[in-house]
Amino acid sequence: MVTLAKLCRSLPALLLSSHRSQRTPTTPPPALGLVRPLPPEWTAKMRQKKTTHHTMVDLKDLKGYSRIAKAILCPAHPAEELRLFCELCDRPVCRDCVVGEHREHPYDFASNVIHKHGDSVRELLRGTQPHVGALEDALAQVREMNSALQEQVEAVAADVRTFSEGYIKAIEEHRDKLLKQLEDIRVQKENSLQLQKAQLEQLLADMRTGVDFTEHLLTSGSDLEILITKGVVVERLTTLNRVAYNARPGVSERICFSPQEKAGRCRGYEVYGVIKTKEVDPAKCVLQGEDLHRAREKQTVSFTVLCKDAAGESMDRGGDNVQVVVVPRDKKDRSPCSPVRTTVQDNKDGTYYVSYTPREPGIYTVLVCVKEQHVQGSPFTVTVRKRHRSHPGVFHCCTFCSSGGQKTARCACGGTMPGGYLGCGHGHRGHPGRPHWSCCGKFTEKAECTWTGGQSTARSVLRTVAL
Repeated sequence: MVTLAKLCRSLPALLLSSHRSQRTPTTPPPALGLVRPLPPEWTAKMRQKKTTHHTMVDLKDLKGYSRIAKAILCPAHPAEELRLFCELCDRPVCRDCVVGEHREHPYDFASNVIHKHGDSVRELLRGTQPHVGALEDALAQVREMNSALQEQVEAVAADVRTFSEGYIKAIEEHRDKLLKQLEDIRVQKENSLQLQKAQLEQLLADMRTGVDFTEHLLTSGSDLEILITKGVVVERLTTLNRVAYNARPGVSERICFSPQEKAGRCRGYEVYGVIKTKEVDPAKCVLQGEDLHRAREKQTVSFTVLCKDAAGESMDRGGDNVQVVVVPRDKKDRSPCSPVRTTVQDNKDGTYYVSYTPREPGIYTVLVCVKEQHVQGSPFTVTVRKRHRSHPGVFHCCTFCSSGGQKTARCACGGTMPGGYLGCGHGHRGHPGRPHWSCCGKFTEKAECTWTGGQSTARSVLRTVAL
């Protein structure tokens, strides 16, 4: 059995053998033992010890013969040379193979079939060669792209390093500013506390002196001594009692850091982190809004909570715990109502937008708390009225003018005109003497309509007529 590897190794020799068998006898190759005159410079080479017994042939005599034929023996029959080719098995064979294993298989001399198989290989080669160039071009593009990729990566890495280094410096600078601000806050608060401490200590010493002197006078002094010093003691104690002092520390320890809050730009970079010292005081917070105490059913009501600190200054920031509860007052014929759903929107500037929608008319109680303490004006009541009723008619001077003189036009004012006119006219009976609504007769243009229906007011005409 001939393996594929052995056949591949034997294929060049078979091709050479076929090629030699087709050469014309008129151009035999020169004998390898034939020595022709050589140039003088080569005679020295021949006299060298290593090449003394070597036979030399001129290269031009070997033109057309790239290799020298060598017999390839059959692997199955080592004494036989592979000269035949089995067409059925597509492999070279020897004479013993065709009478044995390849009996009755079509075969021919290798020199006779080499043209057919060689041409097919050449045709396949011609189709394969263009791919070589295309692959070389593709490989070159891949190399160029890899080089460009490396350059781009290095450029982007340089940009990242530059940006990061600048950002790090900006953050470090912002950090130093925050630490300096924190130190200034500490010094300021400590100075205030020290001043308050000194004032309290002085007042305490005066108080103790006055108290001790008075107690000693009352316990050890004679009646006459008490009466003599009474005026001075009373004046002193009265003065001490009138001294105003703050029983609580004048400053708080509240200092917090908000890392997610924007702090502006530093070195061209947006930085975050703000130190806050203000503390909201619920007693200083106020409510603002036109609809604090009035509302309409199923219409959104809104107002604003303005948070301030103990000094009455706006907080200028958000994040406070603002809670709003709107509860309907209990009615005798109903069970207690559940609170109305409210929405509190933090505007991030110390104000909070509150909105809610009452479901039905009635009186509601609104509670607004900051840090679980009521703000100014809380709790308060809101009267919710029925939804505003729009006018189905027109606001006009008279039906005669607004309807274009139609006799069937009517008006809620009840005025009529002679000649069969069912509506009002200037100077005629029932005309109110000023503009009014055709549907309800009200004189205020932005008033709520109170018409409840009736046969005396037909507004089908005036409803679409403009003044």
